[in-house]
Amino acid sequence: MSKVKVTKPKSSSLDVSWCLNLLKKNYPDAHCALNYTNPFQLLIATILSAQCTDERVNIVTKELFKKYKKPSELAGEDVLVIEQYIRSAGFYKNKAKNIKACCQILKEKHNNLVPKTLDELVELPGVGRKTANVVLGNAYGIASGVVVDTHVTRLANRFGWVKIVDAVKIEQKLNAMFDESEWIMLPHYLISHGRAICKARSPDCESCFLATRCPRKGLS
Repeated sequence: MSKVKVTKPKSSSLDVSWCLNLLKKNYPDAHCALNYTNPFQLLIATILSAQCTDERVNIVTKELFKKYKKPSELAGEDVLVIEQYIRSAGFYKNKAKNIKACCQILKEKHNNLVPKTLDELVELPGVGRKTANVVLGNAYGIASGVVVDTHVTRLANRFGWVKIVDAVKIEQKLNAMFDESEWIMLPHYLISHGRAICKARSPDCESCFLATRCPRKGLS
């Protein structure tokens, strides 16, 4: 009587270290997709990135940053003028209002400088934990927490690391799962993979280097 082949059940989640090593290997050039040259520019670009592609934000900020070099300049601008610069970034009225108010606080309270603490950043109009983490990690090299965007949310759930969609709770989970030294770059690796292979509507599981252990292989 021939032996029955026993197939080991697939794990409910991807091994963290194994996955991270492969992401690093396959995306060695992963980086923040927003164009900036200083913390102020990154802050404004990240505020603009809400519900907007990084590509569109980079088009908008190219002209915006030519005219406005520091917070005090945007703080003193008419909000209607700011709206015209950022109109194509979506939700431009609310974003323009937040940008002006944010820059006013930077001018009056922070001497035209972007603060280096999470608590101070989230007090600024238009700035939540995600934006604060982006600025601290990429502009200052301060690991305040894993940035959680739509790509990170999708992949963290598909990989079985979390079963939630609340960004703050996902950040807390990932912060606990990964060493602090990985917090800044982890989202860049996940975002790169989310854009290249593990897309929202049509993930290319057949080409995925994580497929052998992924609990959601074959997801339609």
